[in-house]
Amino acid sequence: MKLHEYQAKGLFAEAGIPTPDSRLATSVDEAVDAGRDLGYPVAVKAQVQVGGRGKAGGIEIASDEAGVREAADAILGMDLKGYHVDRVLVESAVDFTDELYLGVTMDRGEGEPVVMVSSEGGVDIETVAEENPDAIAREHVDPAFGLHPYQARKAVYGAGISRDLSRSVASVLQTLYDLWESNDATETEINPLMVTASGDVVAADAVMNIDEDALFRHPDLAEMEEESYTDDLERKAGEYGFDYVRLTGNVGIIGNGAGLVMTTLDLVDHYGGAPANFLDIGGGAKAERVANALDMVFSDPNVDSVVFNIFGGITRGDEVARGINDALEQFDEIPKPVVVRLAGTNAAEGMEILNTDLVQVEETLEDAVQRAVANAEEVAE
Repeated sequence: MKLHEYQAKGLFAEAGIPTPDSRLATSVDEAVDAGRDLGYPVAVKAQVQVGGRGKAGGIEIASDEAGVREAADAILGMDLKGYHVDRVLVESAVDFTDELYLGVTMDRGEGEPVVMVSSEGGVDIETVAEENPDAIAREHVDPAFGLHPYQARKAVYGAGISRDLSRSVASVLQTLYDLWESNDATETEINPLMVTASGDVVAADAVMNIDEDALFRHPDLAEMEEESYTDDLERKAGEYGFDYVRLTGNVGIIGNGAGLVMTTLDLVDHYGGAPANFLDIGGGAKAERVANALDMVFSDPNVDSVVFNIFGGITRGDEVARGINDALEQFDEIPKPVVVRLAGTNAAEGMEILNTDLVQVEETLEDAVQRAVANAEEVAE
């Protein structure tokens, strides 16, 4: 479960991490009132859970009331990388001299948590890791003992942070790890941690993602879950009860079973395509559930083609075929080309039921994926 920036900052501030004064606004007038209360200049920031908001126009600095009104009017209601912006955070702008990066996540290769510090904050940390990995200092943590103070200091020194800042940065890193551990987080991050002219540090951004399987231990965090839905597709997936992950490609993928879907994702990549999503409709899916899955994928503007990969066990091929027919017959024109591969229980019956005027049918998964990739390339052209 991803928290919004304002939610994460609330938790960070409660734990003692310095954050700018801020107000949440859901309208232009509320944003103007917030700017007036905080004093200028202020930052007006879209509250959506994606990176690169600034480059996409989701963060603006305003020096007066007119600037706040203009920024809020432009940001509220905008589509930001597929996310609808319905709220902004108005916060006091930070007069900074430097930007740092702090993060905590799980290193699955090592099987341990890892804390990370970099002097190259305020930019995409994945790009830093790829282009200049030595710019990120890392310390693995034994979860039985937690982050030792000497490890926090070692990571800070390893990142080349100046000695006069090291104590305050190490303190923030220690708190960030404690938040990660105590809240069953999968990731906590500050990018950037701004350094002011007076030598103070301020968390200008905040990321905190929670392990959904641990929410029963954190009812206060569970209450934030509904608020964390900002993407219409995520909201729809929650309503339909789907295991759904939105990706960055243009080939929509539907399958029954996580392993089967992952195999399809790998094959799309293997044949030169880019997966747009992970969507598992589960075992025993009936016609209505199949129709809902197609509605989900068709709703994603990034999808240019769809591959439907079903291996019947509990799920029956004829039920899937009826669901596909029911969904597609609602359209005067099919919005995206659909390729279907059915195998397993009642696959032959399903193939007979499928309306081949509405879908393309392939016998093997490899052929189905290659055709879907080709369809996507053709549509993209």
